[in-house]
Amino acid sequence: MVALRGKEIDSFLARPDAGRPIILLYGPDAGLVRERADALMASAVDDPNDPFSLVRLEGDELAAEPSRLVDEAMTVPLFGGRRAIRVRAGSRSFASGVDTLAEMPLRDCRIVIEAGELRPESPLRKACEKAKNAVAIGCYPDTERDLTKLIEDELRVSNLRLAQDARAVLMSLLGGDRLASRNELRKLALFAHGKGEITLDDVMTVVSDASELKLDPIVDGAFAGNATLVETEFTKAMVAGTYPGLIIMAAQRHAAWLHKSALTIADGTPASVVLESGYPRLHFSRKAAVEIALRNFTPQRLVGIIEQLATAALDMRKQASLAAVIGQRALLSIAANAKRRG
Repeated sequence: MVALRGKEIDSFLARPDAGRPIILLYGPDAGLVRERADALMASAVDDPNDPFSLVRLEGDELAAEPSRLVDEAMTVPLFGGRRAIRVRAGSRSFASGVDTLAEMPLRDCRIVIEAGELRPESPLRKACEKAKNAVAIGCYPDTERDLTKLIEDELRVSNLRLAQDARAVLMSLLGGDRLASRNELRKLALFAHGKGEITLDDVMTVVSDASELKLDPIVDGAFAGNATLVETEFTKAMVAGTYPGLIIMAAQRHAAWLHKSALTIADGTPASVVLESGYPRLHFSRKAAVEIALRNFTPQRLVGIIEQLATAALDMRKQASLAAVIGQRALLSIAANAKRRG
């Protein structure tokens, strides 16, 4: 069985084995699947934009005619050179096409198949794992080690350092999707360009603007103690394909701001002043829910909420298949906590 893990994956991606030209990329981290597929395509052909060198196929269409995969793989490019095939797997199986290719010699042709999460008994995964000329690579949310390397690589390019307290928060805000994490880091680097060091305020200002993701009703509902709203809006977000980690990231951002604001109010600043001058671009429609949240939680209780959300974020990375359950449970717990008001 050829299923790569850990450092084997990095070694293979750095120097793909010509004897294994069929590569299945699968898993819950769609961004990592795409990133690795892009890299494999870039090293497979001279020009990924040349339609004669790179062919794109849909898995569901191949399912009706699996032999087309074989025909494309054996086609010699019109003007010579290397050839690549990029397949986006769907809900229908075209594993028989892979089985046929497993018995055939492939020269100067790389086939990269992108798929979502596949069970071990999936026909496509089984076909690629048993074929001698294929390899299967799982793409799962980044571990702490992966995130550390990703952060260092991205910030090194911009010659930026990361403050220690900013690093701890940034780590908790990333990890659900590789491309999303990379994009957030590049936004952060652009924002902090020329500063030398990225601060905690920079991270909280830039990374994952929850209002852009339309996740505010879920977060506001949790801190206002509205469990019904949390359940309804969370379900809508899952149906829409939103990664649950993004919702927890939004909740972490909001909890941090609430804590800072609660301390300011405790020092004597009126809540109305905090609402007008504190939260960046706080939409008027959110102010009532935020006022309720500030009445519900003391600074001390918000510290506990921040720790609870950090734990949930970590658990979601460790158990990607349970991310939605973990995220919703954490938010409903906050809603229940808000009701106590004590």
